[in-house]
Amino acid sequence: MGTFDNTRSRNALKGKVFADTIRAVSSTLRFGCERARKRTVKVGGLRLNVLEWGIAGRPPLCFLHGGSAHAHWFDLVAPAFVDRFHTIALDQRGHGESDWATPPAYATENFATDLLGVIDAFGWRQVALVGHSMGGHNAMSFSAWHPDRVSALVIVDSRPVIPADRLDRLRARGQRTLRPYPSAEAAAQSFRLLPRETNAEPAFFAHLGRAGIVQRDGHWAYRFDPASNSARAPVDAWPLLERIAAPTLIARGELSPVLPPEMAEKLRVAIRAATLVEIPASYHHLVLDNPGAFVQALDRFLAPLI
Repeated sequence: MGTFDNTRSRNALKGKVFADTIRAVSSTLRFGCERARKRTVKVGGLRLNVLEWGIAGRPPLCFLHGGSAHAHWFDLVAPAFVDRFHTIALDQRGHGESDWATPPAYATENFATDLLGVIDAFGWRQVALVGHSMGGHNAMSFSAWHPDRVSALVIVDSRPVIPADRLDRLRARGQRTLRPYPSAEAAAQSFRLLPRETNAEPAFFAHLGRAGIVQRDGHWAYRFDPASNSARAPVDAWPLLERIAAPTLIARGELSPVLPPEMAEKLRVAIRAATLVEIPASYHHLVLDNPGAFVQALDRFLAPLI
């Protein structure tokens, strides 16, 4: 599932950006990246950008963002864990400040290989994985392929397979060129989510827009490779789920159209030792919509595993 759409389109959607129940802006809002250390890990010739918190020796915790997104998606979640975990948020290949794959290589297996390389670079035997949307799909697949490397798995509003019609739309969207903007402000203000519905605080929404842009060739554009959509090749993870050995938490947004309740329950049954929670007042982007409730659910899940 794509996370935002900034491609050039003659019939661009004018969908609602904020839900009616949006929260007031907090004057004390602080973002996790303000305390993070930036680190680059080279895997298979690609430089992958990492936001890092905490110190070596603590239990490892890794956050994986969704499609067309970046590591800053967890800037209101990661700070709650940095005093107990050695925490990272990864810009996956083709996203954020990480390299684009040339030629395009954006299969689930490619993302999983990168993740294994990052874990090895940090010297971790096992890691707790938290993945949203595309990141959740990559995390559940990795956990099935490398069960001995995963201490805990958190699937955040992610489904094991993308329906063929949605995948076709995703790949078609990736064929469009990135829309250029004359200024950083214009680029950041154009930021929209897919799906569009959100309860995110305006200050955080604006922060994500600013963090997701870069200047190229005299104009500003978003930091992701369009080919990460056009060349996306996700596996069908349903047959893989029985291989997952790690304790698993499935978190769905109460209002999410992406992971319906019946599919979330099917996912819970398919994974041994899995539990399911619903994050209230949140759509698909629940780490944006209700980060406080998600942090509480994640903390309850991870605390006994430390």
